[in-house]
Amino acid sequence: MIDRNAQAIGPMFTRRGFLTVGSFGFGLTLADFFRLRARAEQKNYAAIEAKADSVIHIFLPGGIAHQETFDPKPFAPVEYRGELGSIATKIAGEKFSETLARTAEISDKITVIRSTTHGEAAHERGTHNMFTGYRPSPALQYPSMGSVVSHEFGPRNNLPPYVCIPNLPNVYAGTGYLSSSFSPFSLGADPADGGFRVQDLNLPDGVDEKRFSTRRNVLNAVNEYFAKKEKGDGLAAMDTFYDRAYSLIGSQKAREAFNIAAEPASIRDEYGRNAAGQRMLMARRLVAAGVRFVTLTYGGWDMHTGIAGGMRRDMPAFDQAFATLIRDLDRTGLLNRTLVLVSSEFGRTPKINKDAGRDHWPKVFSTVLAGGGVKKGLIFGASNATATEPERDPIGPEDLATTIYHQLGIVADKELMAPGNRPIEIVDGGKVRTELLG
Repeated sequence: MIDRNAQAIGPMFTRRGFLTVGSFGFGLTLADFFRLRARAEQKNYAAIEAKADSVIHIFLPGGIAHQETFDPKPFAPVEYRGELGSIATKIAGEKFSETLARTAEISDKITVIRSTTHGEAAHERGTHNMFTGYRPSPALQYPSMGSVVSHEFGPRNNLPPYVCIPNLPNVYAGTGYLSSSFSPFSLGADPADGGFRVQDLNLPDGVDEKRFSTRRNVLNAVNEYFAKKEKGDGLAAMDTFYDRAYSLIGSQKAREAFNIAAEPASIRDEYGRNAAGQRMLMARRLVAAGVRFVTLTYGGWDMHTGIAGGMRRDMPAFDQAFATLIRDLDRTGLLNRTLVLVSSEFGRTPKINKDAGRDHWPKVFSTVLAGGGVKKGLIFGASNATATEPERDPIGPEDLATTIYHQLGIVADKELMAPGNRPIEIVDGGKVRTELLG
């Protein structure tokens, strides 16, 4: 079989060489986020009115303790409640841990789910649950919510539909059985770093706008040559795939979305000049510009030892950044159409262990939603008196994912095509939890 990409154009050049953006100095990574593919026929599904245009998923890896954050137990014995205190929120009669003083001030704008639950106590399996809405399967890798959104909607405003800050956090944040063309675009650097620059985005040294345009014209000429020789959907898709990569590199407005230095110093200070603050500020910039789904990570919360000290050390940056993000989205008018999710793979054990820490506990933990048509100032569900299990209104990952898709206008039981032309529902068995919605 002839490799069409490898056919020669004269003695020195191949089609693959011309089509490789990296041969012009940009690297392949960027183009991967715009590759098109022919989609299998789908069932006809009734349209859902979208309440959200974008999602910011803040993932706290390691399994953050619900007791030391959104579900303190001030009246439990000390071996259950731990040594941290609790503070009042703007929701009548409800408290957060002392680690969330600033978030308590914006609690009237968010929904806290205190009854999230699943059965996976291993990091990898719990992470899979929270990124996909599926229990792990040895037979199939499921796509992340971000990749599904990329598949369903595609790019907007010349921007990647799905972005990870600073990098792909885990394999379960990827495409699963979907084409790699729905992979996230990773920044490749932390926006909190000095001299921050997004990988593959800027024109390389020695290439100005005029030279960039000339090289694009050369590629167009090569494509036209092959279009006359060959006819096929694959070739047309590949041409469009590279065209989208060039569109992002060539669009000053799109590139500017990643320019965190353009933010006023006062705003950067308000978020915090640290990883939590600058990652959340970057997420706000990206959804404002048109990115549909942003996943960002912060911290390491697998605190088997010394949990009180660890939370006092690491939570203030999150608390400041998250409270600022919600206020900023609200005052700029973005909160109504931006759905914010805070999650972790699971919670921590009810009792403090012998090392003054807590171990893995998936039976009950807390997640947070805000914006995008979600109710404001709501504590939903409850754990029991010792934070051991849900006392009422349990919510599993499949319900959480289904509800998020619903707010975006995606029918979660729509079937996508897995390898072997196997129809697989986006989420299997999930329900839209209307109790969470405004």
